[in-house]
Amino acid sequence: MAGRRRLRGLVRKEVLQILRDPSSISIAVALPLVLLLLFGYGISLDARNVPIALVVEAPTPATSDFVGGFAHSPYFAVRPFSTQRDAERAMVRGEVGAIVVLRSDFSRLTRRGGAPIQLVVNGSDANTARIVQGYVGGAWQRWLAGRSAGGQLHAPLELVPRVWFNPAVNSRYFLVPVLIAIIMTLIGALLTALVVAREWERGTMESLLVTPISTGEFLLGKVIPYFVLGMLGMAVSVGMAIELFDVPFRGSFAVLFVAAGLFLMAALGMGLLISTVARNQFVAGQIAIIVTFLPAFILSGFIFDIASMPVAVRVVTYLIAARYFVAILQTLFTAGTVWAVMLPNMAALVLMATFFLGLTWRLTRNRLE
Repeated sequence: MAGRRRLRGLVRKEVLQILRDPSSISIAVALPLVLLLLFGYGISLDARNVPIALVVEAPTPATSDFVGGFAHSPYFAVRPFSTQRDAERAMVRGEVGAIVVLRSDFSRLTRRGGAPIQLVVNGSDANTARIVQGYVGGAWQRWLAGRSAGGQLHAPLELVPRVWFNPAVNSRYFLVPVLIAIIMTLIGALLTALVVAREWERGTMESLLVTPISTGEFLLGKVIPYFVLGMLGMAVSVGMAIELFDVPFRGSFAVLFVAAGLFLMAALGMGLLISTVARNQFVAGQIAIIVTFLPAFILSGFIFDIASMPVAVRVVTYLIAARYFVAILQTLFTAGTVWAVMLPNMAALVLMATFFLGLTWRLTRNRLE
């Protein structure tokens, strides 16, 4: 009974500190909203309205038909040029990102089944260059399919693409759900990294040391408020993703909350471990950003594909808790509750949460004693 009263007192004390600290409220409430709105509306990995130069050496009905497909595409902003040299000058000046050239023998070679189209792409941005190549290739295939259906040319092979899980290939369906892992890293690791360090700076740790609290009560008093705060942030983020950004959710909400709880415990463990080692809030905050936030942003698969990373970097990603939660979020939102993905990643989160919380408990016990 006495232990329960002490725990309630510690939790109440921590809640009051959160409410009285504007920086904690900003990180827990304002920053997640800003990130969701920024990534949901302002950032996209889709290439749209790419300025593209079209050079038609000999206009014919066939070339007009092909050019019309580009003119009505949301992916391109078409600029006609009379010669390829003028188009190349425009690319050098950065006015266009690609050049499509239709030679004078376009109609004749098309009837013979050839491919008289030249594509020149600005490769300074490799990602955009690959996307533009894919878009132009798709436009070319659609035009060929239309001509084949009309009996104007013979196409012995028909390519029928199928996109699973995200048929619209909308990058928002990828960015917004995965951003939840970044938000929970901020709440779980960055906020808690300042908790114990704040106690040392303000001199309140000495007062706690003379009380009869145990190590477990001390840690629970720190973890419970931030766990509730993190789960509320996760619920708000999921609600915004589904209702505001129309991101489909095909999995189980129960599995999502369990996985989020496991990830949050791992993040809280990392934050408390940092705050236990560093007695200065500034130092603790800097360490938290370098050790938790940046790896979660860069090495979790949020922005960069893990499979394309060097082997040494891929090995490091296995030490990043956000990697496992990102895989869970991607699967739950886009594919559903796939247990072959859920169970291994949730097991990894359990191990990481146990390791960080256990190490924090041991270090904290030594300091309290």
